[in-house]
Amino acid sequence: MSKQETIQKAISLFDEGYACSQAILLAFSGGFGMDEEKAKLISLAFGGGMGRLRQKCGAVTGGFMVLGLAYGSTDPRDMDTKLAAYEKVRNLNQMFEDIYGTSNCAELLQKYATESESAEGAHHKTICRKVVGDTARLLYDMLHDKDIQET
Repeated sequence: MSKQETIQKAISLFDEGYACSQAILLAFSGGFGMDEEKAKLISLAFGGGMGRLRQKCGAVTGGFMVLGLAYGSTDPRDMDTKLAAYEKVRNLNQMFEDIYGTSNCAELLQKYATESESAEGAHHKTICRKVVGDTARLLYDMLHDKDIQET
């Protein structure tokens, strides 16, 4: 899938009603042979800043899941791979924060949506949809070794 197709898939999934975390994981999970139903279940609770706790942005945590699939290891003693994956996670988080100033859901909503938009669920259209698209773009570039400084 091309970069634009991947971004559009994530946005379309979000528009269908999937949580931001689900939209990100689902947009990429097929490339890892991950069962779509399991991906939906695993990522569901991370939406809304971790179960609507408004903590870490769900799109970002969905991105962390994708990075685990791409760069993780199943060997608990493989510290080199684990630490390299953690570095990818920190890189994604930093790139996201470079764009938005924060990766905290509540702070994103406060900064980019009005209280009434958040109360009515309209924040999905004002900020969350954009966040999903930007996270998909950043991830795609990371996974395809693009010079993400140029995007």
